[in-house]
Amino acid sequence: MAEISQADEIPPNMTLYINNLNEKIKIDQLKKSLHAVFSQFGKILDVLAFKTLKHKGQAWVIFEDVSSATNALRRMQGFPFYDKEMRIKYAKTKSDIIAKADGTFVPREKRKRHEEKGGKKRKEQLDPNQASAGLNPAYAGAYGATPPLSQLPYLGARPIVPEAPAPPNNILFVQNLPHDATTMMLQMLFNQYPGLKDVRTVETKPGIAFVEYENEMQSTVAMQALQGFKIQQNQMLITYAKK
Repeated sequence: MAEISQADEIPPNMTLYINNLNEKIKIDQLKKSLHAVFSQFGKILDVLAFKTLKHKGQAWVIFEDVSSATNALRRMQGFPFYDKEMRIKYAKTKSDIIAKADGTFVPREKRKRHEEKGGKKRKEQLDPNQASAGLNPAYAGAYGATPPLSQLPYLGARPIVPEAPAPPNNILFVQNLPHDATTMMLQMLFNQYPGLKDVRTVETKPGIAFVEYENEMQSTVAMQALQGFKIQQNQMLITYAKK
C-alpha cells in the first residue's frame, strides 16, 4: 500500500483528511461506506463529505480520540476503496465538533476576521467546516456542520435467529444489517480477511447477506473478527449459513 509522507508534519489529531476517493460514488453512499470501514478503529463522531466541485474526491472522518485516528491512518493508508487507493493525512484544521468539546471553538465570522488580519490563506487542504458553512441552512445552528451519523435515526432489520446453529462451514449468514447496506460496502468490510469469494445480499429481504470464503477456517476468522461490528447503529449478527 502507498505511504503518504507527513512532510508538513501535521500533529496527530482526531480528524483524518482523506482524498483520492472515487468521485462517481454518491455522497450518502460514500459517507456510509467510510463510516463502515473506519468504525472498526474506534468511535466516529462524524463523517464529512460534500457535493461541491472543489470538494470532490475528499472526505473527513472525525474520531473520538487521537489513538483511534492514528491506528486508522496507519492501517487504512492506501486501502482500495471503490477501486481507488485512499490517501490519508491528519487534518490541518480542527473540526468544530472537537473544538466545541475542548473549549477552543471560535465562531466562523470571528475566525475569518482574525485570519484576514494576519493575512493568512489556507492552501492545498481545505477546511471541512468552511466547506459546509452555508451549504445547508438546516444545519446553520451547528455552524454548517453536518450532524454526526450517530445522531441520525436509523431502523435496521431485526435479527432473525436460526432455530438451530449450523455446523461450521465456509459460508457466513449475516443479519441485522442496515436496509441500505450495499454489496460493495460488505465486500470492503469482509475483504480485510483472506479467502473472500463472494458476497450476496437478498433483494427481497433487506438486512441480511451471505458471505462466502474459500474454506471454513477463513470464514471463522472473519466471523470472530467482525461479530458485533456496527454499521451505522446496527450491530451485525454473524452465524454459519445453513446448507
